[in-house]
Amino acid sequence: MRCDKDLKIPSLRIGDIETRLPIIQGGMGVGISMSGLASAVSREGGVGVIAAVLIGFNDPEFHKDPRETTFRVLRSEIKKAKENSNGGPIGVNIMVALEDYDEIVRISVDAGADIIISGAGLPLKLPSLVPDASNVKLVPIVSSARAASIIASRWLTHFKRAPDAIVVEGPLAGGHLGFKAEELFLEENRLENLIPDVVEAVAPYEAKIGRKIPVIGAGGIYTGKDIYNIMKLGASGVQMGTRFVATFECDASRAFKEAYIKAQKEDVKIIISPVGMPGRALNGEFVEKASKGGKRPKKCMFKCLKVCNYPSTPYCIGSALINAQKGNLRAGFVFCGDNVWRVNKIVSVKELMEELKEGYLNAMRSS
Repeated sequence: MRCDKDLKIPSLRIGDIETRLPIIQGGMGVGISMSGLASAVSREGGVGVIAAVLIGFNDPEFHKDPRETTFRVLRSEIKKAKENSNGGPIGVNIMVALEDYDEIVRISVDAGADIIISGAGLPLKLPSLVPDASNVKLVPIVSSARAASIIASRWLTHFKRAPDAIVVEGPLAGGHLGFKAEELFLEENRLENLIPDVVEAVAPYEAKIGRKIPVIGAGGIYTGKDIYNIMKLGASGVQMGTRFVATFECDASRAFKEAYIKAQKEDVKIIISPVGMPGRALNGEFVEKASKGGKRPKKCMFKCLKVCNYPSTPYCIGSALINAQKGNLRAGFVFCGDNVWRVNKIVSVKELMEELKEGYLNAMRSS
């Protein structure tokens, strides 16, 4: 047992950004984490993150011009989040698979984002999209030590820049997963095994640049005790998505949040996304019909993904996620983490952060 006076949850430092709690809120699209959720998390001592994908979906001009509307609303959401974050950092999650990836990165930096978090592919050219004078932090998402090493090596060789932090996402995460479907349940891919490997992989690059590259664990983290256990393995913090959906401040509809509360363990399903990756979602009418070929789109409405070939894609993921965000779950589906069935109520972000902090400290007391 440790003396209470020695108990303190670590802060998270990414370059010159430091937060009171070592928690990054995962970027969840479409429209699940916008300025409302991101600013609330930032105010409570974490890193709040806006998901950029199709963020203009609720604007009256969206269906006339989804591309330009997304750009305009993204700027507005970053500005609102910054204004309401009480000085805390705001990140933007930008999928490499997006058709307008380059432009969305540039807009996010210009609009004042503090951190760019990028996955759904390897963001090998990300530093080239950011002005040299910018202080924005660049954080790739990886699912292996090899991917972390490839990115760090490429960035240093071609751009003389290393990642400011690295998010390691394990196979229990929600949304798009960086594994083949058959790899999801392999022992070596458990987050607990990935973290030490990535910490070891980035060590040579830390020595080259003379600073720490924080490793952030993600995927399946649910309690403060989970945070403590992951950080004992060498992580500097965690990224969490599922827990933040069931908050009052989350930007999703009430019906979307209720789907989390009602979810049972057997409802969680691995689906194949038009992005070309497996994804974790709640089973339902839409998922069942899509799996039988009943949701093939007649046209590409949004041109949001580089890899989506709409004549052969099983469904339009943009439309499905927009419908889900608005609560029309018959015409869409809900991405979720593996522990979604443990969610049983909606709380405030403040309550959730306090619960996670206390859980961490209790784990310390017991160690």
